[in-house]
Amino acid sequence: MPSEAATSLPALPQGSLQGREAFRQAVRDAIAHAAAAPAQFSQLIFCDPDFADWPLGERAVADALQAWALRGHGQLLLLASRYDEVQRLHPLFVQWRRLWSHKIEARACCAAHAADLPGVLWTPAWALRRFSPLHSVCVAGNEADRRTTLRAELDEWLGRSMPAFPASVLGL
Repeated sequence: MPSEAATSLPALPQGSLQGREAFRQAVRDAIAHAAAAPAQFSQLIFCDPDFADWPLGERAVADALQAWALRGHGQLLLLASRYDEVQRLHPLFVQWRRLWSHKIEARACCAAHAADLPGVLWTPAWALRRFSPLHSVCVAGNEADRRTTLRAELDEWLGRSMPAFPASVLGL
């Protein structure tokens, strides 16, 4: 049963989306839903070559991630080719990641060609996949078969990944 906060949010998109802003809004909406209903969004997987187009540095997104982390026992898994754009473009997210490092696992597929790694926001309840970063052609939905297939693809990438993007760097 969705919480009252979740029912006051706009519905998550279903079907085809096109355009960078449509993609970014879908990411914002998914994170807002995760904050409002953390039990349904107990695991979040963000996958992208570099997360440059994601709205992770926005205050509303950071606040929603904070609410998600506080309300549930969830886990966020990040998978990228590299994280330099995250550090450069999304300082609020980097700061939040430091505070919640026990709930966040970051992995990298360094050998992957950036065009091969999918752009995905996956949850147990809903998923978004971006097929073309240049045009931000996306498909979103809550269909179980779509989520299962997408999760299997992500698991293959995770099997080829290694830990990356440490929450802090300790000096000697």
